Amino acid sequence: MEERILVEAKGISKTFPGVRALDNVNLTLKAGETHILLGENGAGKSTLMKILSGAYAPDEGEVYIDGKKVEHFNPHVAQEMGVSIIYQEFNLIPYMNVAQNIFIGRFPKKRGLIDHKKMFADATELLESLNMHVDPRALIVDLSTAQQQMVEVAKALSIKSKILIMDEPTSSLSERETEQLFLTIHQLNAKGIGIIYISHRLQELQEVGDRITILRDGQYIDCKNVKDVTVDELVSMMVGHAVDEMFCRDYQTPGEEYLRVENLSSGRRLQNVNINLHSGEIVGLAGLVGAGRTELARAIFGVDKYDNGEIFLFGKHITNHSASSMVESGISLIPEDRKNQGLALILPVAENIVVSSLNRLFPGFLVSMKYVEDLRIATPSTTRLAQFLSGGNQQKVVLAKWLCTKAKIFIFDEPTRGIDVGAKAEIHGFMNELVKEGAAVLMISSELPEIIGMSDRIYVMRGGKIMAEIPHTEASQERIIEFAMGADEVKKNKKQAEAV
Repeated sequence: MEERILVEAKGISKTFPGVRALDNVNLTLKAGETHILLGENGAGKSTLMKILSGAYAPDEGEVYIDGKKVEHFNPHVAQEMGVSIIYQEFNLIPYMNVAQNIFIGRFPKKRGLIDHKKMFADATELLESLNMHVDPRALIVDLSTAQQQMVEVAKALSIKSKILIMDEPTSSLSERETEQLFLTIHQLNAKGIGIIYISHRLQELQEVGDRITILRDGQYIDCKNVKDVTVDELVSMMVGHAVDEMFCRDYQTPGEEYLRVENLSSGRRLQNVNINLHSGEIVGLAGLVGAGRTELARAIFGVDKYDNGEIFLFGKHITNHSASSMVESGISLIPEDRKNQGLALILPVAENIVVSSLNRLFPGFLVSMKYVEDLRIATPSTTRLAQFLSGGNQQKVVLAKWLCTKAKIFIFDEPTRGIDVGAKAEIHGFMNELVKEGAAVLMISSELPEIIGMSDRIYVMRGGKIMAEIPHTEASQERIIEFAMGADEVKKNKKQAEAV
């Protein structure tokens, strides 16, 4: 039986001023499959997805949806042809309820008025088909990230979509939420829905994908069955060469103590936290989503207040605790949400780099050029707006901003989330160089290979508490997960029960 082709893109090319974003790219999507689209940031994935979803028209090439050639490219035409896209930043209205978000613009009517009873009933049916048990009257703002994502999926199903594009769908999900998403994807595939899935998490591909198309520098490289290709082969195709060393560390003897936190508490979010950080070392903070890692980083940096405890910076007790005073003292925070908290997207690269150092810099333009060169930030000029850079290059701009302040302590919150494998290796290399030159790094990461591969020591958090401190020579994924999930207490209680 001949397989049904939902999407066929032939020879797609797209040029923007000064950039050849796509050059003769091909892609096919079969009914009932999940097709991974893989490539570094800047490889052309987003441009191709915007063409398939109608946001852009190609300069060259043809697109066929379910055998019909697309003649007019716009989102409305794409939606009518059964294409929906779920972006990494969800397209939901926070203070409207779930049902309203699902049917917005298409509310069921009765006698000229919105039929709320039917709207809530239809929303409930859709949500239950996704094994999502949530009140359709709940406000979006009150839902978790995973629940909001399912609302996006339900919205796509409500318009009878047969092609679903998912952009980095697991970037903000816990392990359990990711497993639930994969179950949902398999259910959608079983109904004949085709999914184009963009992800930088190579470990996910075997669990969710059928085929993989690799792009590099806007060009089609290859299409492989997931079961026929190794991670090393994928990395080589993505970057054009083998990445031999993903985690670049030169371990050395730690120097003086730069940071000490004693009995830091903040309601239920942080409970008697004790950590320290020395020059020349990277200390990892591991734990599940909600364990308190980001809350600890924000409290140390002075963004959030804490109830009790003390912070010592370079041997001095901190009394005037604010973000501005911490910056002046030599501490920096590279936040998890770089777009909203780390950058001014509507400002040029140069201004983003010097914005935290204006009181000590002149002329700022020359300084920003230095960091663009040193960090190999891919931008046509320092006047390029930050919003137009890839995720990896945006992260480098945030790092440059803090290097510009001459900081000695760097707090990285999910430093490589949502960036490609080549940029990850570069960020790891920069972190290694920082500590070799005497800086200290506190790194939060949900990727256990990154935590283990980069850290001198690892603190494991659970429920706002430090549950363990593990040197890198004794670290393993199993041991970290054991403390993060509470399996250590289960084992201890079992032994105590057996002793009785």
